[in-house]
Amino acid sequence: MAKLDAPQPTNVIIQFQSDTGETVGPQLDVPHDVTPKQLETLLNGLLKQEEKLPYSFFVNEQQISDELGAHLLKNKVSVETALQVVYQPQAVFRVRPVSRCTASMPGHTEAVLAVQFSPDGRQLASGSGDTTLRLWDLGTQTPLRTCKGHRSWVLCVSWSPDAQMIVTGGMDGALWLWDPKTGNPIGCCKGHTKWITAVAWEPAHMALPCRRFVSGSKDTSIKVWDAQTRRCLMSMSSHTLAVTSVRWGGDGHIYSSSRDCCINVWDAQEGRLVRSLKGHGHWVNTLALSAEYALRTGAYDHTTTAPSDPKEAQAKALRRYEAARGGRLERLASGSDDFTMFLWEPATSSKPIARMTGHLQLINQVQFSPDGRWLVSVSFDKSIKLWDGVKGTFAATFRGHVGPVYQIAWSADSRLFVSGSKDSTLKVWEVSSKKLKLDLPGHADEVFTVDWSPDGSSVASGGKDQVLRIWRQ
Repeated sequence: MAKLDAPQPTNVIIQFQSDTGETVGPQLDVPHDVTPKQLETLLNGLLKQEEKLPYSFFVNEQQISDELGAHLLKNKVSVETALQVVYQPQAVFRVRPVSRCTASMPGHTEAVLAVQFSPDGRQLASGSGDTTLRLWDLGTQTPLRTCKGHRSWVLCVSWSPDAQMIVTGGMDGALWLWDPKTGNPIGCCKGHTKWITAVAWEPAHMALPCRRFVSGSKDTSIKVWDAQTRRCLMSMSSHTLAVTSVRWGGDGHIYSSSRDCCINVWDAQEGRLVRSLKGHGHWVNTLALSAEYALRTGAYDHTTTAPSDPKEAQAKALRRYEAARGGRLERLASGSDDFTMFLWEPATSSKPIARMTGHLQLINQVQFSPDGRWLVSVSFDKSIKLWDGVKGTFAATFRGHVGPVYQIAWSADSRLFVSGSKDSTLKVWEVSSKKLKLDLPGHADEVFTVDWSPDGSSVASGGKDQVLRIWRQ
């Protein structure tokens, strides 16, 4: 078989192919020094796009980042037959990496355990071991409201996809709903007997205004609540140990993981168990959905605007969800104490697409990129791993942290992500180069939680030093 280790051929025969397998246009005879930018121009011409879109190109699952000939030579790719060049659309906008801490916001008197930007990117909420939820003004980078109600640590903070409510779950087993405009409590949902481990809202394309949310608890139960009446609508229980994570999918299913090693798929309307996903040999710690970013932000895109009419907003939320799904079924990723991850298509099958191995200690978090094409896992083994979000194949290992990595957050354009670690630093990583982009020291102790704003302008981080930090370009 001819290899590109002799003089490079002057031309290469290529065939464009979408990431779902459809070929586009005829086979093309292109110069060996053709660049990704020139491939993009060619492809836009073949697709007859009115608006020219940016694309990434891959040969044998390796991204082309320089001239085609140099890429083939470096990866020892045969050019004996036509070369399949797989293309993937990229986000039209580009997020710049955050590079400096612009605000250190004290106020919490215990560790910051959860931070989350609002779907419109205008506000930030943080939950702490001091039993409070705090709302922060991102314009002035000062505290806006302190919300008191919990009697113990605030473990979970979640904005509704229409940005009208916040729900917090605490170690006291209570769920509090808050009005983010005033900071006043809307009410308290009581029913769980042990602490709340996870909360998730019903997607905006299914219901607007947002009314229902689901909670998981150490008491082994999952409950669906009406935010307006604060009543429990359904209680689902088949787990035998603590529930560790819950997700509300865009296809009408609720997913829950537990220390009993199982992941359960529930019908969100009737509360019945659809199927149980088994394969992990130890506690399942974390779940992620392929369209999670679109579900979290609802009708708000990277410009942080949404239609004021609920029907239009619902239609826009559905379009964003469909685009994030990319014509595929919704995928679920799970990470466990058994050092492995699984990739599932849980709506149709209880068998995994892939089992992902390589970490040497327990998995803390898995997170899909906003476009669903990549999956990142972080672990106590101090490493971060990147995987193909569709096939579950390994792509890269990122090393740099000197302590366990707790959490990551993606930029809205899926090109960058930020990680927080026990080593007190944040680090910004670039997917295309698979390298460290920026090191962000500043915290005085472990960084427990990070989030990247939907408009891409800010990263928020919090941890053991009780200080909330905002990072910008």
